Amino acid sequence: MTAKPRIAFFDFAGCEGDQLQVANLEERLLDILGHVEVVSFREVATRSAETYDVAFVEGSITRPEDIERIKSIRANAGVLVALGACACIGGINCLKNFMAENVYREEVYGPSARWYPTAPARPLKSVVKVDAEIPGCPVDPTEFARVVKEVLLGKTPWLPDWPVCVECKEAGNICRFELGRMCLGIITRAGCGACCVTEGAHCWGCRGLVPGANLDSARIVLDRAGQDRRAVQDLLRFYLGDTAATL
Repeated sequence: MTAKPRIAFFDFAGCEGDQLQVANLEERLLDILGHVEVVSFREVATRSAETYDVAFVEGSITRPEDIERIKSIRANAGVLVALGACACIGGINCLKNFMAENVYREEVYGPSARWYPTAPARPLKSVVKVDAEIPGCPVDPTEFARVVKEVLLGKTPWLPDWPVCVECKEAGNICRFELGRMCLGIITRAGCGACCVTEGAHCWGCRGLVPGANLDSARIVLDRAGQDRRAVQDLLRFYLGDTAATL
């Protein structure tokens, strides 16, 4: 009998919300477990192992010691999948990159700051080869289940290559720009169903840039929304600090 693929979950700097989304798959998770052996998943089990076929990694690289750890995970994994915004694009953690180190150290750690090592935040692919990505904050459970299936079949996982605006139109949402508000749906990769806009907010860009995103045009459109340039910059940096820092 052929052995089941061994999969493992790891986390770096992040909230672990993506792993919770996986745990919340419930019945679908049980179906996945029928085809794999989970050898490490801290959110749901105490066991761990040093050998595995597929590694799902959540969180961004934010400390010097993270580099050796992610390289070790990469060396032990046949396939490495970045799980969630922090792992794929650096995410919210990249906000620290726009602050003086002494400022965020003191805000987070207070008088004990000198005991905690730190470094500029960055996504996994800035350190190791990433074979597939599942973007979002948090990831969409249905998309996760699909990507797992594709990985196990040896396929290159597919992601939408159009902007969130397409899904907004399908959902019948009023464009945020028509309401005089900012929105990053014009440059953000689709796949979330425009959930934030549908719930009354705007797109924050958590799924990263859509392939071929025209950042110069995006800057012009965002400025025309009548918002302060600083507010536009802050929105762009909220999730996209590692990829659109110059906007």
